[in-house]
Amino acid sequence: MIEIEKAGLYFHIPFCRSKCPYCDFFSVKYDRALAEKYIDRLIEEIEKYNGEFDTIYFGGGTPSVIDSALIGKVIEACKNHFTISDNCEITVECNPSSVTQKDLEAYSCFGVNRISLGMQSARNTERTALGRVCTKDDIEKAVIYAKKAKITNISLDLMLATPKQTVESLDESFDFIKKAGVTHISAYMLKIEEGTKFYALRDRLSLPDEEEVCLMYLKTIDCLKALGFEQYEISNFSKPGFESRHNLKYWTLAPYLGIGATAHSFWQGRRFYYDRDMNIVDDGRGGGNDEKIMLGLRLNKGIEKNLIKKDIRPYLKAGLMKTDNSRLCLTPRGMLVSNTILSNLI
Repeated sequence: MIEIEKAGLYFHIPFCRSKCPYCDFFSVKYDRALAEKYIDRLIEEIEKYNGEFDTIYFGGGTPSVIDSALIGKVIEACKNHFTISDNCEITVECNPSSVTQKDLEAYSCFGVNRISLGMQSARNTERTALGRVCTKDDIEKAVIYAKKAKITNISLDLMLATPKQTVESLDESFDFIKKAGVTHISAYMLKIEEGTKFYALRDRLSLPDEEEVCLMYLKTIDCLKALGFEQYEISNFSKPGFESRHNLKYWTLAPYLGIGATAHSFWQGRRFYYDRDMNIVDDGRGGGNDEKIMLGLRLNKGIEKNLIKKDIRPYLKAGLMKTDNSRLCLTPRGMLVSNTILSNLI
Protein backbone atom coordinates (compact mmCIF):
# COMPACT_ATOMS: atom_id res chain seq x y z
CA MET A 1 0.00 0.00 0.00
CA ILE A 2 1.40 3.40 -1.00
CA GLU A 3 1.47 5.87 1.89
CA ILE A 4 -0.16 9.19 1.02
CA GLU A 5 2.25 12.06 1.53
CA LYS A 6 1.16 14.19 4.45
CA ALA A 7 1.53 17.94 4.42
CA GLY A 8 3.13 20.52 6.70
CA LEU A 9 1.20 23.23 8.49
CA TYR A 10 2.75 26.64 9.21
CA PHE A 11 1.39 29.49 11.34
CA HIS A 12 2.96 32.94 11.26
CA ILE A 13 2.83 34.69 14.64
CA PRO A 14 3.87 38.27 13.81
CA PHE A 15 4.38 39.67 17.32
CA CYS A 16 7.65 40.84 18.89
CA ARG A 17 8.63 42.86 21.93
CA SER A 18 10.94 44.87 19.67
CA LYS A 19 12.29 44.67 16.14
CA CYS A 20 15.79 43.24 15.66
CA PRO A 21 17.92 45.51 13.43
CA TYR A 22 18.67 42.73 10.92
CA CYS A 23 15.16 41.25 10.61
CA ASP A 24 12.98 41.80 7.55
CA PHE A 25 10.23 39.34 8.47
CA PHE A 26 6.81 40.87 8.99
CA SER A 27 6.22 41.67 12.66
CA VAL A 28 4.32 44.13 14.84
CA LYS A 29 4.73 45.20 18.46
CA TYR A 30 3.13 42.73 20.85
CA ASP A 31 -0.27 43.66 22.22
CA ARG A 32 -2.25 41.09 24.21
CA ALA A 33 -5.69 42.05 22.86
CA LEU A 34 -4.40 42.20 19.30
CA ALA A 35 -2.74 38.79 19.70
CA GLU A 36 -5.97 37.22 20.95
CA LYS A 37 -7.88 38.70 18.02
CA TYR A 38 -5.23 37.47 15.58
CA ILE A 39 -5.35 33.91 16.93
CA ASP A 40 -9.13 33.89 16.52
CA ARG A 41 -8.62 34.90 12.89
CA LEU A 42 -6.13 32.07 12.37
CA ILE A 43 -8.70 29.61 13.65
CA GLU A 44 -11.30 31.05 11.27
CA GLU A 45 -8.87 30.45 8.40
CA ILE A 46 -8.25 26.86 9.53
CA GLU A 47 -11.91 26.14 8.86
CA LYS A 48 -11.42 26.95 5.16
CA TYR A 49 -9.09 23.99 4.49
CA ASN A 50 -8.95 20.24 4.86
CA GLY A 51 -5.96 17.95 4.92
CA GLU A 52 -3.67 15.46 6.64
CA PHE A 53 -0.61 16.89 8.38
CA ASP A 54 2.38 15.41 10.16
CA THR A 55 4.19 18.67 11.02
CA ILE A 56 3.01 21.93 12.58
CA TYR A 57 5.36 24.90 12.83
CA PHE A 58 4.83 28.22 14.64
CA GLY A 59 7.19 30.85 13.25
CA GLY A 60 7.42 34.60 13.46
CA GLY A 61 7.88 37.14 14.69
CA THR A 62 8.27 35.65 18.16
CA PRO A 63 5.63 33.00 18.88
CA SER A 64 6.84 32.65 22.49
CA VAL A 65 5.93 36.29 23.21
CA ILE A 66 2.20 35.55 23.15
CA ASP A 67 0.33 33.71 25.90
CA SER A 68 1.17 30.00 25.69
CA ALA A 69 -2.55 29.22 25.94
CA LEU A 70 -3.04 30.84 22.52
CA ILE A 71 -0.55 28.40 20.97
CA GLY A 72 -2.52 25.60 22.60
CA LYS A 73 -5.76 27.03 21.23
CA VAL A 74 -4.43 26.82 17.65
CA ILE A 75 -3.11 23.27 18.13
CA GLU A 76 -6.47 22.18 19.54
CA ALA A 77 -8.27 23.74 16.56
CA CYS A 78 -5.95 21.86 14.20
CA LYS A 79 -6.63 18.55 15.92
CA ASN A 80 -10.38 19.20 15.86
CA HIS A 81 -10.53 20.16 12.18
CA PHE A 82 -7.63 18.43 10.39
CA THR A 83 -6.26 14.90 10.44
CA ILE A 84 -3.09 15.23 12.52
CA SER A 85 -0.64 12.31 12.68
CA ASP A 86 0.03 10.73 16.06
CA ASN A 87 3.76 11.35 15.58
CA CYS A 88 3.28 14.93 14.38
CA GLU A 89 6.35 17.14 14.76
CA ILE A 90 5.13 20.35 16.44
CA THR A 91 7.68 23.18 16.61
CA VAL A 92 7.52 26.58 18.29
CA GLU A 93 10.14 29.26 17.65
CA CYS A 94 11.16 30.78 20.99
CA ASN A 95 13.17 33.76 22.13
CA PRO A 96 15.20 32.82 25.23
CA SER A 97 14.33 36.21 26.75
CA SER A 98 10.57 35.69 26.46
CA VAL A 99 9.98 31.97 26.98
CA THR A 100 9.54 30.73 30.56
CA GLN A 101 9.59 27.32 32.17
CA LYS A 102 5.83 27.64 32.60
CA ASP A 103 5.45 28.32 28.87
CA LEU A 104 7.52 25.29 27.93
CA GLU A 105 5.59 23.03 30.30
CA ALA A 106 2.35 24.30 28.75
CA TYR A 107 3.70 23.73 25.22
CA SER A 108 4.58 20.16 26.16
CA CYS A 109 1.04 19.56 27.44
CA PHE A 110 -0.33 20.86 24.13
CA GLY A 111 1.81 18.35 22.19
CA VAL A 112 4.74 20.58 21.23
CA ASN A 113 7.78 18.30 20.92
CA ARG A 114 10.33 20.58 19.27
CA ILE A 115 11.49 24.14 19.90
CA SER A 116 13.78 26.43 17.93
CA LEU A 117 15.69 28.87 20.14
CA GLY A 118 17.06 32.13 18.76
CA MET A 119 20.61 31.94 20.08
CA GLN A 120 22.40 33.74 17.19
CA SER A 121 25.65 33.63 19.17
CA ALA A 122 26.79 32.37 22.55
CA ARG A 123 29.02 35.43 22.91
CA ASN A 124 27.15 38.23 24.64
CA THR A 125 28.95 41.07 22.82
CA GLU A 126 27.94 39.59 19.45
CA ARG A 127 24.34 39.18 20.59
CA THR A 128 24.25 42.79 21.80
CA ALA A 129 25.55 43.93 18.41
CA LEU A 130 22.57 42.10 16.87
CA GLY A 131 20.12 43.89 19.14
CA ARG A 132 19.44 40.78 21.24
CA VAL A 133 18.87 41.42 24.94
CA CYS A 134 19.20 37.96 26.45
CA THR A 135 22.50 36.53 27.66
CA LYS A 136 24.23 33.20 27.28
CA ASP A 137 22.87 32.27 30.72
CA ASP A 138 19.32 32.95 29.49
CA ILE A 139 19.84 30.60 26.54
CA GLU A 140 21.27 27.93 28.81
CA LYS A 141 18.27 28.23 31.15
CA ALA A 142 15.83 27.96 28.23
CA VAL A 143 17.49 24.70 27.11
CA ILE A 144 17.33 23.32 30.66
CA TYR A 145 13.68 24.36 31.07
CA ALA A 146 12.75 22.71 27.76
CA LYS A 147 14.36 19.44 28.77
CA LYS A 148 12.60 19.56 32.15
CA ALA A 149 9.35 19.96 30.21
CA LYS A 150 10.29 16.82 28.24
CA ILE A 151 10.92 18.77 25.02
CA THR A 152 14.28 17.31 24.07
CA ASN A 153 14.28 18.01 20.33
CA ILE A 154 15.90 21.46 20.50
CA SER A 155 17.28 23.56 17.64
CA LEU A 156 19.55 26.57 18.09
CA ASP A 157 19.94 29.39 15.57
CA LEU A 158 23.53 30.44 14.88
CA MET A 159 24.26 33.53 12.80
CA LEU A 160 27.49 33.89 10.82
CA ALA A 161 29.25 37.01 9.52
CA THR A 162 27.74 39.32 12.13
CA PRO A 163 29.16 42.53 13.59
CA LYS A 164 32.11 41.91 15.97
CA GLN A 165 32.25 38.23 15.04
CA THR A 166 35.53 36.58 14.06
CA VAL A 167 36.54 33.12 12.92
CA GLU A 168 38.06 32.57 16.36
CA SER A 169 35.07 33.88 18.35
CA LEU A 170 32.86 31.19 16.82
CA ASP A 171 34.58 28.72 19.14
CA GLU A 172 32.55 30.07 22.07
CA SER A 173 29.31 29.18 20.27
CA PHE A 174 30.56 25.71 19.34
CA ASP A 175 31.60 25.11 22.94
CA PHE A 176 28.12 26.14 24.10
CA ILE A 177 26.49 23.84 21.53
CA LYS A 178 28.63 20.93 22.72
CA LYS A 179 27.63 21.44 26.36
CA ALA A 180 23.95 22.19 25.63
CA GLY A 181 23.18 18.75 24.25
CA VAL A 182 20.81 19.96 21.54
CA THR A 183 19.74 18.04 18.44
CA HIS A 184 19.74 20.61 15.64
CA ILE A 185 21.55 23.75 14.50
CA SER A 186 20.42 26.28 11.89
CA ALA A 187 23.47 28.31 10.85
CA TYR A 188 22.57 31.33 8.74
CA MET A 189 24.79 34.00 7.24
CA LEU A 190 23.72 37.54 8.03
CA LYS A 191 22.21 39.21 5.00
CA ILE A 192 21.67 42.97 5.09
CA GLU A 193 18.08 43.34 3.91
CA GLU A 194 16.63 46.56 2.53
CA GLY A 195 14.24 48.24 4.94
CA THR A 196 16.02 47.04 8.11
CA LYS A 197 17.97 49.18 10.59
CA PHE A 198 21.14 47.41 9.54
CA TYR A 199 20.50 48.47 5.95
CA ALA A 200 20.41 52.12 7.03
CA LEU A 201 23.66 51.58 8.95
CA ARG A 202 25.30 49.34 6.34
CA ASP A 203 28.24 51.69 5.67
CA ARG A 204 29.05 51.90 9.39
CA LEU A 205 28.76 48.23 10.36
CA SER A 206 31.98 46.42 11.17
CA LEU A 207 31.43 43.18 9.30
CA PRO A 208 33.81 40.33 8.42
CA ASP A 209 35.25 40.48 4.91
CA GLU A 210 34.40 37.95 2.21
CA GLU A 211 37.37 35.70 2.97
CA GLU A 212 36.48 35.60 6.67
CA VAL A 213 32.86 34.78 5.85
CA CYS A 214 33.95 31.81 3.75
CA LEU A 215 36.24 30.59 6.54
CA MET A 216 33.42 30.95 9.08
CA TYR A 217 31.05 28.85 7.00
CA LEU A 218 33.57 26.10 6.28
CA LYS A 219 34.66 26.06 9.93
CA THR A 220 31.01 25.74 10.99
CA ILE A 221 30.58 22.66 8.82
CA ASP A 222 33.76 21.05 10.19
CA CYS A 223 33.15 21.92 13.86
CA LEU A 224 29.53 20.83 13.86
CA LYS A 225 30.49 17.56 12.16
CA ALA A 226 33.03 16.96 14.94
CA LEU A 227 30.19 17.44 17.44
CA GLY A 228 28.03 14.85 15.69
CA PHE A 229 25.88 17.17 13.55
CA GLU A 230 25.52 16.16 9.92
CA GLN A 231 24.82 18.88 7.39
CA TYR A 232 21.68 18.02 5.45
CA GLU A 233 20.95 21.44 3.90
CA ILE A 234 22.94 24.58 3.15
CA SER A 235 22.12 26.13 6.54
CA ASN A 236 20.95 23.17 8.61
CA PHE A 237 22.69 20.49 10.66
CA SER A 238 21.28 17.77 12.87
CA LYS A 239 22.09 14.80 15.00
CA PRO A 240 21.07 11.59 13.17
CA GLY A 241 17.29 11.37 12.85
CA PHE A 242 16.65 14.93 14.02
CA GLU A 243 16.38 16.76 10.72
CA SER A 244 13.56 19.32 10.67
CA ARG A 245 10.76 17.28 9.13
CA HIS A 246 8.76 20.44 8.53
CA ASN A 247 11.46 22.42 6.73
CA LEU A 248 12.35 19.42 4.59
CA LYS A 249 8.91 19.75 3.03
CA TYR A 250 9.88 23.15 1.61
CA TRP A 251 13.01 21.80 -0.05
CA THR A 252 11.51 18.55 -1.35
CA LEU A 253 8.35 20.18 -2.76
CA ALA A 254 6.06 18.33 -0.38
CA PRO A 255 2.74 20.14 0.18
CA TYR A 256 2.52 22.69 2.97
CA LEU A 257 -0.16 25.10 4.08
CA GLY A 258 0.81 28.46 5.58
CA ILE A 259 -1.78 30.43 7.54
CA GLY A 260 -1.26 33.95 8.84
CA ALA A 261 0.00 37.33 7.65
CA THR A 262 2.79 36.82 5.02
CA ALA A 263 2.59 33.00 5.34
CA HIS A 264 3.26 31.14 2.07
CA SER A 265 1.79 27.87 0.83
CA PHE A 266 2.45 25.18 -1.76
CA TRP A 267 -0.96 23.57 -1.73
CA GLN A 268 -2.65 21.34 -4.30
CA GLY A 269 0.02 22.25 -6.85
CA ARG A 270 -0.33 26.02 -6.46
CA ARG A 271 1.60 28.67 -4.59
CA PHE A 272 -0.20 31.43 -2.73
CA TYR A 273 0.34 33.61 0.30
CA TYR A 274 -1.46 35.85 2.76
CA ASP A 275 -0.56 39.52 2.56
CA ARG A 276 -0.13 41.64 5.71
CA ASP A 277 -3.88 42.26 5.82
CA MET A 278 -4.64 38.53 5.59
CA ASN A 279 -5.81 38.67 1.99
CA ILE A 280 -4.86 35.64 -0.11
CA VAL A 281 -2.65 36.36 -3.12
CA ASP A 282 -2.28 33.73 -5.85
CA ASP A 283 1.34 33.07 -6.85
CA GLY A 284 0.84 30.61 -9.71
CA ARG A 285 1.67 26.95 -10.13
CA GLY A 286 4.63 25.40 -8.35
CA GLY A 287 6.76 22.28 -8.47
CA GLY A 288 8.33 22.77 -11.90
CA ASN A 289 11.79 21.70 -13.01
CA ASP A 290 13.46 24.98 -12.05
CA GLU A 291 12.10 24.71 -8.52
CA LYS A 292 13.27 21.11 -8.25
CA ILE A 293 16.79 22.25 -9.15
CA MET A 294 16.80 25.41 -7.03
CA LEU A 295 15.39 23.78 -3.89
CA GLY A 296 16.93 20.34 -4.35
CA LEU A 297 20.47 21.67 -4.61
CA ARG A 298 20.07 23.21 -1.15
CA LEU A 299 20.11 19.66 0.20
CA ASN A 300 23.26 17.64 0.75
CA LYS A 301 21.70 14.71 -1.09
CA GLY A 302 21.22 16.98 -4.12
CA ILE A 303 19.08 16.17 -7.13
CA GLU A 304 18.79 13.70 -9.96
CA LYS A 305 21.55 14.59 -12.40
CA ASN A 306 19.26 14.35 -15.42
CA LEU A 307 17.33 17.43 -14.23
CA ILE A 308 20.25 19.59 -15.38
CA LYS A 309 20.42 20.29 -19.10
CA LYS A 310 23.47 22.59 -19.02
CA ASP A 311 27.17 21.79 -18.87
CA ILE A 312 28.19 21.12 -15.26
CA ARG A 313 31.78 20.08 -16.01
CA PRO A 314 33.30 23.46 -15.02
CA TYR A 315 31.68 23.21 -11.58
CA LEU A 316 32.86 19.62 -11.12
CA LYS A 317 36.38 20.54 -12.15
CA ALA A 318 36.41 23.54 -9.79
CA GLY A 319 35.28 21.38 -6.87
CA LEU A 320 32.01 23.27 -6.49
CA MET A 321 29.83 20.27 -7.33
CA LYS A 322 30.17 16.52 -7.10
CA THR A 323 28.31 13.59 -8.63
CA ASP A 324 27.90 9.85 -8.14
CA ASN A 325 26.73 9.41 -11.75
CA SER A 326 23.00 9.51 -10.95
CA ARG A 327 22.83 12.37 -8.42
CA LEU A 328 24.39 15.80 -8.30
CA CYS A 329 25.04 18.03 -5.30
CA LEU A 330 26.98 21.10 -4.24
CA THR A 331 30.15 20.80 -2.19
CA PRO A 332 30.60 23.07 0.86
CA ARG A 333 32.58 25.48 -1.30
CA GLY A 334 29.84 25.32 -3.91
CA MET A 335 27.23 26.17 -1.31
CA LEU A 336 29.07 29.43 -0.66
CA VAL A 337 28.37 30.51 -4.25
CA SER A 338 25.11 28.61 -4.73
CA ASN A 339 23.17 31.63 -5.98
CA THR A 340 25.65 32.19 -8.81
CA ILE A 341 25.66 28.51 -9.78
CA LEU A 342 21.88 28.28 -9.74
CA SER A 343 21.46 31.39 -11.85
CA ASN A 344 23.64 29.75 -14.50
CA LEU A 345 21.93 26.36 -14.36
CA ILE A 346 18.29 27.46 -14.39
